[in-house]
Amino acid sequence: MKQNRKINVAPRRQGLYDPDNERDACGVGLVVNIKGNKTHDIVENGLQVLEHMMHRGAEGADNKTGDGAGILVQIPHEFILLQGIPVPEKGHYGTGLVFLPRDKAGQTAALGIVKRNVQAEGLNLMHVRDVPVNDDVLGRAARDTEPVIKQVFVTGDPGASTLERKLYIVRKKIEKEWLQSDLEQKEACYVVSLSTRTLVYKGMLSSVQLRYYFPDLVNPYFTSGLALVHSRFSTNTFPTWSLAQPFRLLGHNGEINTIRGNRSWMESREGVLHPDLLCPLEELGPVVQRGMSDSASLDNVLEFFVQSGMTLPHALKAFYEYHSIFMEPWDGPATLLFSDGRYAGGMLDRNGLRPARYFITKNDMMVVASETGTFAVEASEIREKGRLRPGKILMIDTEKGEIRYDPEIKEQLAAEHPYKEWLGRNRVVLNQITSGRQVKHSGTTGRTSRSLSSRWAKTVSNRSVRWATTRHWPFCRPNRSGCSTISGSSSRR
Repeated sequence: MKQNRKINVAPRRQGLYDPDNERDACGVGLVVNIKGNKTHDIVENGLQVLEHMMHRGAEGADNKTGDGAGILVQIPHEFILLQGIPVPEKGHYGTGLVFLPRDKAGQTAALGIVKRNVQAEGLNLMHVRDVPVNDDVLGRAARDTEPVIKQVFVTGDPGASTLERKLYIVRKKIEKEWLQSDLEQKEACYVVSLSTRTLVYKGMLSSVQLRYYFPDLVNPYFTSGLALVHSRFSTNTFPTWSLAQPFRLLGHNGEINTIRGNRSWMESREGVLHPDLLCPLEELGPVVQRGMSDSASLDNVLEFFVQSGMTLPHALKAFYEYHSIFMEPWDGPATLLFSDGRYAGGMLDRNGLRPARYFITKNDMMVVASETGTFAVEASEIREKGRLRPGKILMIDTEKGEIRYDPEIKEQLAAEHPYKEWLGRNRVVLNQITSGRQVKHSGTTGRTSRSLSSRWAKTVSNRSVRWATTRHWPFCRPNRSGCSTISGSSSRR
């Protein structure tokens, strides 16, 4: 006879311990070859890091349904050619996984929307591949909601950077049309990624299921120079296939505590953001996709800035007063590991409450993870080790084969444009506005309009009213004055 036991019950409150303070977090890791050399070992090492963070992810009552797990890699060009898909040279095509409804009619309709939007941008949907999966490893809840997974290949030769941007526009338009369509299972439709550089495999899986569910990942010809992995614990939302991470640029461990305000500000700012390198925002739909997690919203905004002309490190280290015009702080606690296929690295929020450690080996491999012990390596092989620090960034440029540290990154980015000159020439501080007139019959002798103006300005400042139109940055339409900025106080961000 089995003994009755209480399972997963927290201890009672005692001493300094209070179960109300219990918090859970995701696991995130990055393995990258500093010189950019692509091998299957990097993918395998990434999967090992993920599997060693199994305790970081959550599972359902069946012990088989995971909250989510995934991996972001560089596009395995040689592997694709071996599948008999005649893609052009690297950088001249885009690919990505797509989640579709299980019914045939829904699949056909959803793919029709994909094809129509691809062609509208002057591109060609050259091939749709059935991604091999092993659903025997899935738990019941994951199997009940499992989508059909296809891999799409898009060609067109407007230049590598232009094609990447066009693929972003295509994806946003597809998402918008799916949402507005009358598809019965449109909630099952999701573009996992669509890029000329990176490819994401993810699902409602546990850490140890990923390699078995996607046989592609264990093929020895499946190579990459980096692997960003994530094991999800859905503290704020229910697990779904689409909310598994990594997203298109990042994997996130932690919470965005300011998420409601961040989403609202981003939506309200869309009316003054006119990215020259993209199409009008009303055609793309909202920058932040609705109904997604805090991590997904952060990825949406980061991706928008990158596709609008910022480099990935610039978007992650936006410059204080000037860049507060475009975005308020997204406050953690958070560890972010990121990659766009060229740059790869990590950073912490300003409080540093989600730690991450890294080491660099003598054979030019860097491993960053939310904890130590995720990858076994001999101590004699380690060239450098440390931890990410609050508000700091560590990054690898795989094209140049360079490690870049926080001071160097900040110095270079701050020198790219005359931010101080732009602010001094164009910014208007509300509490410095005065008409020079006295207010008569106000009931308070001697009060000037300057003092009233200052009071009003402080009120506005407290509401963080800050708008801009600038020709100095690619996501705003040109105007004569160059950059008009209204802000309450230079000390507020």
